[in-house]
Amino acid sequence: MPIGKVKWYNAEKGFGFVSNPGDEDVYVGKSVLPEGVEELAPGQRIEFDFAAARRGPQALRIKILDTPRRRAASRRKPEQLGSMLSDVMTVIEGQIQPALSAGRYPDRKTGRQVAEILRAVAKELDS
Repeated sequence: MPIGKVKWYNAEKGFGFVSNPGDEDVYVGKSVLPEGVEELAPGQRIEFDFAAARRGPQALRIKILDTPRRRAASRRKPEQLGSMLSDVMTVIEGQIQPALSAGRYPDRKTGRQVAEILRAVAKELDS
């Protein structure tokens, strides 16, 4: 049985596609999902049997090899994130940029604070 990665799967429509090493992608319908599995996540590895169908290869049965990584739910509301961005931009424009323009790095405390806020904002935007 080949092992492939889920390219995409739409739970609402009930189908998706998985990569098939060395061949064309394989159609995966909701009917071949194992009992208790409602959807597949992109990048999830699965083992599958397939057969040629009228529109291309179609999975006959699958075995899930990885559990999908769940994205952490956002902890902050968009308004809070906007406020954080506004605050960090004020600090960057008022303290970081002038120091850099003068040819020196900002003090360590300010640099750490800005970096910590930027990491938090990036994490929220990426989730």
